[in-house]
Amino acid sequence: MSHLPLAELKWTLGFTDPAQVRRQATAVGETGPTRRVWRGNGLCWELPEQLQDLSRLAVETGGGGASTLYQFLVDSHSDGMIVLHRGAVVYEQYLHGLRRQGLHLTASMAKAFIGLLAGILEDQGLFTRDDQVSTYVPELAGTAFGDATIRHLLDMTTQVAYGGREFHREVEAHRWWAVVAPAMRPDGYDGPKTLLDRLTTARATGPYGEVFHYENGSCEAMGALISRVTGATVSDLMSELIWSKIGADEDARYILDAAGAETACGGYAATLRDIAKVGEMLRCGGALGDRQIVPESVVRAISTVPEGATAQVRLPRASANSPATMSYRDYWWILNDPFDSFMASGIHGQRLFVSRELDLVVAHFGSQIISPCVATPPFPAVFTRIGKHLSASGVKDAADQVTDGEKLSVLEEAALEAEAHR
Repeated sequence: MSHLPLAELKWTLGFTDPAQVRRQATAVGETGPTRRVWRGNGLCWELPEQLQDLSRLAVETGGGGASTLYQFLVDSHSDGMIVLHRGAVVYEQYLHGLRRQGLHLTASMAKAFIGLLAGILEDQGLFTRDDQVSTYVPELAGTAFGDATIRHLLDMTTQVAYGGREFHREVEAHRWWAVVAPAMRPDGYDGPKTLLDRLTTARATGPYGEVFHYENGSCEAMGALISRVTGATVSDLMSELIWSKIGADEDARYILDAAGAETACGGYAATLRDIAKVGEMLRCGGALGDRQIVPESVVRAISTVPEGATAQVRLPRASANSPATMSYRDYWWILNDPFDSFMASGIHGQRLFVSRELDLVVAHFGSQIISPCVATPPFPAVFTRIGKHLSASGVKDAADQVTDGEKLSVLEEAALEAEAHR
């Protein structure tokens, strides 16, 4: 951080206390304005259960270590995890007071839901990806986002800087929070008070479509666009097109800014089970039984590796010298593994993992510490390990104690997989 001007250093302070993170993630509706995402008046979808004790399943924890699944959840400051295999709940764990009916902020996982809404509306013919954004949001004309196309927003291939500052991801993430959460503004704050006001300060710093540039503004501009196109709030669209159709247990909620606009890029709160239901619907090609909720073509496109700048990318917190093994499309991360896996990902450990080849859906909530000194837990590897275990025949009961031999086999398996992907 030493390269930052002294005046900007205050913006780089992050959440390094899991209790503080958890407070923010589970107190949605208590700390600022929100809008309900109605679950509809239909019956709840009662997920079938075939519970297994996976708590002592051996998993690799990164850096050459191995542990049990439960200990991994503890060490990664997890608040809850649910695993669905072939449509049934096989494992469900809540920690730190989170309950089955409790709402939890999904952070940037919420971006993927905006991607689904965009795909549905595009399928309905309301716009094309080559349309210019300012056509629908004229206030953004002449800005980095207004001059972009919808494709650039969904791919995050807009190179931008805000307010005349050099772009710094951590700084801008905290400035985004200052817009939507007045209590987090530093003394003397005189910046934008609404999300749209912030977007109008964005200027392009490079050509469109050539570089993957992960940041919140592209999704916020997409949220504004789909609201303008339909004449409905993002909350009502989410309810009408998805939430009311999946048999959700609870209403969800969106955090609002001062103008009443939803924080599309990270302000969605829901229960763990309801997030898992979205994943199961996607695993089944966008359908629940005979009801097609998301067009199958939209779901297929999620895990179709695109050409160009988003074909090879890495997660935001990955080191610059780490291999770019993932792809990115419509705010979803494509893992490019042998199991047709894709994932919605959010800061502090929010994950929705879908693997069609493993018949697996994993939803995870967390309050993970964000610090350069703390590595991001290897969530995809752990989720894949669970899926391979569940799919294998003749595997010993996961409730058996982890032996040294099993720990070794997990690490050897991971090493072989890494070698195969080089």
